[in-house]
Amino acid sequence: MSKSILICDDEPLIRMSLKSILVDLGFDEILECGDGAKAVELALASFPDMAILDVSMPGMDGISAALEIRKKLKIPILLLTGVCDSATVKRASASGIAAFLTKPLRQQDLLPAIEIALKHVEEVEDLKEKIEDLREFIENRKVMEKAKGLLMEKSRLSEAEAYRIMQKSAMDKRKTLLQVAKGILSSDVLASQK
Repeated sequence: MSKSILICDDEPLIRMSLKSILVDLGFDEILECGDGAKAVELALASFPDMAILDVSMPGMDGISAALEIRKKLKIPILLLTGVCDSATVKRASASGIAAFLTKPLRQQDLLPAIEIALKHVEEVEDLKEKIEDLREFIENRKVMEKAKGLLMEKSRLSEAEAYRIMQKSAMDKRKTLLQVAKGILSSDVLASQK
């Protein structure tokens, strides 16, 4: 479980109660404030693992604060509300909120919401990493295919023959196929510039 959390509610008694629950749940750093603008400021200054914001606050409300925080930090944000109307729910879901909790808040409602929100963020980060790995794989594959095509064209080789030559060169020179492919392409560029 993460250890730092930002809580923002304009009612001090709710903050105190929430803080007590969060300490019991194992959070050791709890940042707190009473308005949305201060929540944005605190979040961007201290990078908490997640935030719990009240929807209705004077000045900047919790949903607006959540939008500002999520522009810079991809942390899960839970919203607290005393009133749950469809317009607020629609606005909250459009802002990327991880969970919506109603007041009065009960400890047994908070723990599952926190764990699910944190797990979701972890899954999203894993997916982003996999997408980046795939993007890199595709780019590398393009380089190797281009080099193979160049060998086929210049030496009048079949695709299989060109690939075997690249493999043999990689083994002989103790390089990766990608390094060999880049070498083939750069030597062709140098040769065409002469």
